[in-house]
Amino acid sequence: MTEERKKELQEIAFRVREHIINLSTDGGCFTGASLSCADLLVYLYADFLNVNKTNLKDPNRDYLFLSKGHDVPAMYGTFAELGLMEKDRLKNHLKATDSVYWHPNRNVPGVEFHSGSLGHLPAVAMGVAMDIRLRKQNNKVIVITGDGELNEGTVWETVLVAHAHRLNNLTFVVDRNQFQANVATEDLIPLEPLADKFEAFGCVVKRINGHDFNALEEAFKALPFDKEKPSVIIADTVRGKGLPSIEARADRWFCNFSKEEISSLMKELHGDGKTDLHSETLTVR
Repeated sequence: MTEERKKELQEIAFRVREHIINLSTDGGCFTGASLSCADLLVYLYADFLNVNKTNLKDPNRDYLFLSKGHDVPAMYGTFAELGLMEKDRLKNHLKATDSVYWHPNRNVPGVEFHSGSLGHLPAVAMGVAMDIRLRKQNNKVIVITGDGELNEGTVWETVLVAHAHRLNNLTFVVDRNQFQANVATEDLIPLEPLADKFEAFGCVVKRINGHDFNALEEAFKALPFDKEKPSVIIADTVRGKGLPSIEARADRWFCNFSKEEISSLMKELHGDGKTDLHSETLTVR
Protein backbone atom coordinates (compact mmCIF):
# COMPACT_ATOMS: atom_id res chain seq x y z
CA MET A 1 0.00 0.00 0.00
CA THR A 2 1.36 3.40 -0.90
CA GLU A 3 1.77 6.01 1.80
CA GLU A 4 -0.63 8.23 -0.11
CA ARG A 5 -3.37 5.58 -0.09
CA LYS A 6 -2.72 4.77 3.55
CA LYS A 7 -3.18 8.44 4.42
CA GLU A 8 -6.42 8.56 2.42
CA LEU A 9 -7.81 5.58 4.31
CA GLN A 10 -6.75 7.05 7.64
CA GLU A 11 -8.57 10.27 6.78
CA ILE A 12 -11.73 8.35 5.86
CA ALA A 13 -11.53 6.37 9.11
CA PHE A 14 -11.08 9.62 11.04
CA ARG A 15 -14.29 11.01 9.54
CA VAL A 16 -16.06 7.72 10.31
CA ARG A 17 -15.03 8.16 13.94
CA GLU A 18 -16.54 11.64 13.85
CA HIS A 19 -19.83 10.10 12.72
CA ILE A 20 -19.68 7.49 15.50
CA ILE A 21 -19.18 10.17 18.12
CA ASN A 22 -22.08 12.21 16.73
CA LEU A 23 -24.32 9.13 16.90
CA SER A 24 -23.47 8.65 20.59
CA THR A 25 -26.14 11.03 21.87
CA ASP A 26 -29.95 11.44 21.83
CA GLY A 27 -30.34 7.78 22.75
CA GLY A 28 -26.74 6.78 22.21
CA CYS A 29 -25.07 3.83 20.53
CA PHE A 30 -22.39 1.21 21.11
CA THR A 31 -19.55 3.69 20.87
CA GLY A 32 -16.55 1.72 22.11
CA ALA A 33 -17.14 -1.34 19.94
CA SER A 34 -17.89 0.78 16.87
CA LEU A 35 -14.63 2.70 17.23
CA SER A 36 -12.69 -0.57 17.45
CA CYS A 37 -13.75 -1.78 14.01
CA ALA A 38 -13.83 1.51 12.06
CA ASP A 39 -10.47 0.92 10.34
CA LEU A 40 -11.45 -2.62 9.42
CA LEU A 41 -14.72 -1.58 7.79
CA VAL A 42 -13.13 1.34 5.96
CA TYR A 43 -10.44 -0.89 4.47
CA LEU A 44 -12.90 -3.59 3.41
CA TYR A 45 -15.40 -1.29 1.72
CA ALA A 46 -12.90 1.18 0.29
CA ASP A 47 -10.20 -1.17 -1.00
CA PHE A 48 -11.11 -4.84 -0.84
CA LEU A 49 -14.75 -5.68 -1.48
CA ASN A 50 -16.53 -5.40 -4.81
CA VAL A 51 -19.33 -3.39 -3.22
CA ASN A 52 -20.35 0.13 -4.22
CA LYS A 53 -23.48 2.23 -4.61
CA THR A 54 -24.07 0.96 -8.17
CA ASN A 55 -23.97 -2.81 -7.52
CA LEU A 56 -25.80 -3.36 -4.23
CA LYS A 57 -28.23 -5.80 -5.88
CA ASP A 58 -25.78 -7.31 -8.35
CA PRO A 59 -25.41 -11.09 -7.82
CA ASN A 60 -21.71 -10.73 -8.66
CA ARG A 61 -20.99 -8.37 -5.75
CA ASP A 62 -19.04 -9.41 -2.69
CA TYR A 63 -20.81 -9.84 0.65
CA LEU A 64 -20.07 -8.48 4.11
CA PHE A 65 -22.15 -9.59 7.08
CA LEU A 66 -21.75 -7.57 10.28
CA SER A 67 -22.60 -10.21 12.82
CA LYS A 68 -21.58 -7.96 15.72
CA GLY A 69 -24.43 -5.72 14.68
CA HIS A 70 -24.00 -3.25 17.54
CA ASP A 71 -21.00 -1.90 15.61
CA VAL A 72 -23.33 -0.57 12.93
CA PRO A 73 -22.44 3.12 13.59
CA ALA A 74 -19.05 2.30 12.06
CA MET A 75 -20.83 0.78 9.07
CA TYR A 76 -23.19 3.75 8.75
CA GLY A 77 -20.23 6.12 8.90
CA THR A 78 -18.34 4.14 6.28
CA PHE A 79 -21.37 4.05 3.99
CA ALA A 80 -21.79 7.81 4.37
CA GLU A 81 -18.15 8.52 3.56
CA LEU A 82 -18.06 6.19 0.54
CA GLY A 83 -21.34 7.33 -0.97
CA LEU A 84 -23.46 4.25 -0.24
CA MET A 85 -25.63 6.32 2.08
CA GLU A 86 -26.59 9.99 2.21
CA LYS A 87 -24.80 11.70 5.08
CA ASP A 88 -27.98 13.53 6.05
CA ARG A 89 -29.64 10.18 6.72
CA LEU A 90 -27.42 9.77 9.79
CA LYS A 91 -29.52 12.52 11.39
CA ASN A 92 -32.40 10.01 11.43
CA HIS A 93 -30.59 7.78 13.94
CA LEU A 94 -33.14 6.25 16.34
CA LYS A 95 -36.05 8.13 14.76
CA ALA A 96 -39.23 6.15 14.18
CA THR A 97 -39.38 7.44 10.60
CA ASP A 98 -36.26 5.54 9.49
CA SER A 99 -34.41 2.24 9.93
CA VAL A 100 -31.12 3.78 11.10
CA TYR A 101 -30.81 2.50 14.65
CA TRP A 102 -28.74 0.32 16.98
CA HIS A 103 -28.43 -2.69 14.68
CA PRO A 104 -28.25 -3.29 10.90
CA ASN A 105 -31.51 -3.27 8.97
CA ARG A 106 -31.87 -4.23 5.31
CA ASN A 107 -33.90 -1.09 4.67
CA VAL A 108 -30.52 0.64 4.64
CA PRO A 109 -28.97 -0.10 1.21
CA GLY A 110 -25.73 -2.03 1.62
CA VAL A 111 -26.85 -3.94 4.71
CA GLU A 112 -27.01 -7.58 3.64
CA PHE A 113 -28.90 -9.00 6.60
CA HIS A 114 -30.45 -7.94 9.90
CA SER A 115 -28.30 -8.63 12.94
CA GLY A 116 -28.33 -7.96 16.63
CA SER A 117 -28.86 -11.37 18.16
CA LEU A 118 -25.25 -12.50 18.31
CA GLY A 119 -24.00 -15.71 16.77
CA HIS A 120 -26.47 -15.93 13.89
CA LEU A 121 -24.81 -14.28 10.91
CA PRO A 122 -21.84 -16.65 10.56
CA ALA A 123 -24.38 -19.32 9.52
CA VAL A 124 -26.10 -16.90 7.13
CA ALA A 125 -22.74 -16.01 5.59
CA MET A 126 -21.90 -19.69 5.25
CA GLY A 127 -25.18 -20.31 3.45
CA VAL A 128 -24.41 -17.53 0.99
CA ALA A 129 -20.90 -18.93 0.47
CA MET A 130 -22.37 -22.36 -0.25
CA ASP A 131 -24.83 -20.87 -2.74
CA ILE A 132 -21.99 -19.06 -4.49
CA ARG A 133 -20.06 -22.32 -4.68
CA LEU A 134 -23.06 -24.15 -6.17
CA ARG A 135 -23.48 -21.43 -8.79
CA LYS A 136 -19.75 -21.62 -9.54
CA GLN A 137 -19.19 -17.94 -8.88
CA ASN A 138 -16.24 -16.19 -7.28
CA ASN A 139 -17.84 -13.71 -4.87
CA LYS A 140 -15.99 -13.15 -1.61
CA VAL A 141 -17.94 -13.55 1.63
CA ILE A 142 -16.78 -11.83 4.83
CA VAL A 143 -18.47 -12.14 8.22
CA ILE A 144 -17.30 -9.96 11.10
CA THR A 145 -17.86 -11.27 14.62
CA GLY A 146 -17.10 -9.87 18.01
CA ASP A 147 -14.72 -11.74 20.25
CA GLY A 148 -17.34 -12.08 23.01
CA GLU A 149 -19.73 -13.34 20.34
CA LEU A 150 -17.53 -16.42 20.01
CA ASN A 151 -19.15 -17.74 23.19
CA GLU A 152 -22.18 -18.55 21.02
CA GLY A 153 -22.10 -22.22 20.05
CA THR A 154 -23.63 -21.48 16.65
CA VAL A 155 -20.40 -19.79 15.62
CA TRP A 156 -18.37 -22.95 16.13
CA GLU A 157 -21.04 -25.13 14.52
CA THR A 158 -20.80 -22.89 11.47
CA VAL A 159 -17.02 -23.17 11.39
CA LEU A 160 -17.26 -26.97 11.50
CA VAL A 161 -19.72 -27.07 8.59
CA ALA A 162 -17.71 -24.51 6.60
CA HIS A 163 -14.64 -26.71 6.98
CA ALA A 164 -16.61 -29.82 6.02
CA HIS A 165 -17.70 -28.14 2.79
CA ARG A 166 -14.24 -26.67 2.11
CA LEU A 167 -15.60 -23.14 1.79
CA ASN A 168 -12.46 -21.24 0.92
CA ASN A 169 -14.61 -18.30 -0.26
CA LEU A 170 -15.69 -17.64 3.32
CA THR A 171 -13.63 -15.55 5.74
CA PHE A 172 -14.38 -15.11 9.42
CA VAL A 173 -13.03 -11.86 10.85
CA VAL A 174 -12.86 -11.44 14.62
CA ASP A 175 -12.81 -7.91 16.02
CA ARG A 176 -10.59 -8.84 18.97
CA ASN A 177 -10.99 -5.79 21.21
CA GLN A 178 -10.77 -7.90 24.38
CA PHE A 179 -14.19 -6.96 25.77
CA GLN A 180 -17.60 -8.60 25.90
CA ALA A 181 -20.20 -5.96 26.80
CA ASN A 182 -18.89 -4.51 30.08
CA VAL A 183 -16.46 -7.30 31.00
CA ALA A 184 -13.02 -8.24 29.69
CA THR A 185 -13.33 -11.47 27.71
CA GLU A 186 -10.47 -13.15 29.53
CA ASP A 187 -12.12 -12.40 32.89
CA LEU A 188 -15.46 -13.87 31.85
CA ILE A 189 -14.90 -16.87 29.55
CA PRO A 190 -11.27 -16.87 28.36
CA LEU A 191 -10.88 -17.21 24.59
CA GLU A 192 -7.17 -17.68 24.26
CA PRO A 193 -5.44 -19.45 22.62
CA LEU A 194 -7.95 -18.26 20.04
CA ALA A 195 -5.96 -18.97 16.86
CA ASP A 196 -5.34 -22.54 18.02
CA LYS A 197 -9.06 -23.08 18.51
CA PHE A 198 -9.93 -21.97 14.99
CA GLU A 199 -7.14 -24.10 13.58
CA ALA A 200 -8.44 -27.12 15.51
CA PHE A 201 -11.81 -26.54 13.82
CA GLY A 202 -10.21 -26.72 10.39
CA CYS A 203 -9.42 -23.10 9.50
CA VAL A 204 -6.27 -21.29 8.46
CA VAL A 205 -5.66 -18.28 10.70
CA LYS A 206 -3.75 -15.02 10.49
CA ARG A 207 -3.56 -12.56 13.36
CA ILE A 208 -2.96 -8.89 12.64
CA ASN A 209 -3.15 -5.36 14.02
CA GLY A 210 -6.69 -4.33 13.09
CA HIS A 211 -5.77 -0.64 13.01
CA ASP A 212 -2.83 -1.01 10.61
CA PHE A 213 -3.93 -0.55 6.99
CA ASN A 214 -0.76 -2.17 5.65
CA ALA A 215 -1.41 -5.24 7.80
CA LEU A 216 -5.05 -5.32 6.72
CA GLU A 217 -4.07 -5.18 3.06
CA GLU A 218 -1.42 -7.87 3.41
CA ALA A 219 -3.84 -10.26 5.12
CA PHE A 220 -6.90 -9.74 2.95
CA LYS A 221 -4.98 -9.72 -0.32
CA ALA A 222 -3.63 -13.17 0.63
CA LEU A 223 -7.13 -14.72 0.78
CA PRO A 224 -7.97 -17.53 0.58
CA PHE A 225 -5.24 -18.80 2.87
CA ASP A 226 -5.91 -22.37 1.74
CA LYS A 227 -7.72 -23.75 -1.31
CA GLU A 228 -9.78 -26.19 0.74
CA LYS A 229 -10.35 -24.41 4.07
CA PRO A 230 -12.18 -21.36 5.37
CA SER A 231 -9.96 -18.46 6.45
CA VAL A 232 -9.92 -16.60 9.76
CA ILE A 233 -8.44 -13.17 10.40
CA ILE A 234 -8.13 -12.19 14.05
CA ALA A 235 -7.88 -8.41 14.09
CA ASP A 236 -6.45 -7.16 17.37
CA THR A 237 -8.13 -3.84 18.09
CA VAL A 238 -8.68 -1.34 20.88
CA ARG A 239 -12.14 -0.59 22.20
CA GLY A 240 -12.77 3.14 21.86
CA LYS A 241 -9.85 3.59 19.43
CA GLY A 242 -9.18 7.27 18.75
CA LEU A 243 -10.45 8.57 22.08
CA PRO A 244 -7.77 7.90 24.71
CA SER A 245 -10.13 8.80 27.56
CA ILE A 246 -12.40 5.83 26.76
CA GLU A 247 -9.96 3.39 25.15
CA ALA A 248 -9.92 -0.14 26.57
CA ARG A 249 -12.58 0.65 29.14
CA ALA A 250 -15.22 -1.89 30.11
CA ASP A 251 -17.71 0.81 31.05
CA ARG A 252 -17.62 2.51 27.63
CA TRP A 253 -19.51 -0.06 25.62
CA PHE A 254 -22.87 1.63 25.15
CA CYS A 255 -22.72 5.41 25.53
CA ASN A 256 -25.36 8.13 25.55
CA PHE A 257 -23.50 11.41 25.90
CA SER A 258 -24.86 14.91 26.28
CA LYS A 259 -24.28 17.50 23.57
CA GLU A 260 -21.59 19.09 25.73
CA GLU A 261 -19.86 15.74 26.15
CA ILE A 262 -19.99 15.12 22.41
CA SER A 263 -18.30 18.48 21.84
CA SER A 264 -15.57 17.56 24.31
CA LEU A 265 -15.02 14.16 22.71
CA MET A 266 -14.79 15.71 19.27
CA LYS A 267 -12.09 18.05 20.56
CA GLU A 268 -10.24 15.05 21.94
CA LEU A 269 -10.47 13.23 18.62
CA HIS A 270 -9.04 16.30 16.88
CA GLY A 271 -6.27 16.59 19.45
CA ASP A 272 -7.59 19.90 20.78
CA GLY A 273 -8.19 18.78 24.34
CA LYS A 274 -8.25 15.91 26.81
CA THR A 275 -11.54 14.70 28.19
CA ASP A 276 -12.11 13.14 31.56
CA LEU A 277 -14.77 10.45 31.46
CA HIS A 278 -14.03 9.00 34.87
CA SER A 279 -16.75 11.19 36.36
CA GLU A 280 -20.28 11.96 35.29
CA THR A 281 -19.20 15.35 33.98
CA LEU A 282 -16.73 15.68 31.13
CA THR A 283 -14.13 18.40 31.23
CA VAL A 284 -11.62 19.51 28.63
CA ARG A 285 -8.13 20.09 30.01
